[in-house]
Amino acid sequence: MKINIPNILTLIRILLVPLFVIYLLKDLFFSALIVFAIAGLSDGLDGLIARYFNQRTELGAYLDPIADKLLITSAFVSLAVLKIIPSWLAVIVISRDVLILLGIAIFSITDITVDIKPSFVSKCTTVAQLSTVVFVLLHPAISGIAMIIYFLFWLTAGLSILSGFHYIYRGMNILQKASLNDQKQK
Repeated sequence: MKINIPNILTLIRILLVPLFVIYLLKDLFFSALIVFAIAGLSDGLDGLIARYFNQRTELGAYLDPIADKLLITSAFVSLAVLKIIPSWLAVIVISRDVLILLGIAIFSITDITVDIKPSFVSKCTTVAQLSTVVFVLLHPAISGIAMIIYFLFWLTAGLSILSGFHYIYRGMNILQKASLNDQKQK
């Protein structure tokens, strides 16, 4: 197992999640925003370093999405519990992530190897989710952004649902191809 700078940055991002949640629970939204921004920057930086310096590792391939899911899930659950975002939005966002993890588990159980790369709609979903959290955390400091936040709630919900269905479609195609390949080999 190889530990390198991108993996260390990912581990730091994971360790920032509890601090982020603590700040949220203490109504320290600006501090939470700073931690969230640092986590976001570390996500971009670890990917850049891994690609630019060819430091991609199997550990990083597992840790990076886990760190992302932990941060997003923690943010949406905490904000929903605090009644800052609607609970239905948190359910939609988390359900999509559970669906993705369930699909990965099914592939693993059935010994189907698949190179998981986020689709364009998935990347847009992530941007919408991150933007929602940022704008919600900025809301106490900046007046007049309530309409933007309301729009982001619906955009995030719509993209999360679309992305979820897109992953279901992709997953079903992969399972079908694997089934056809198994039948041909018999």
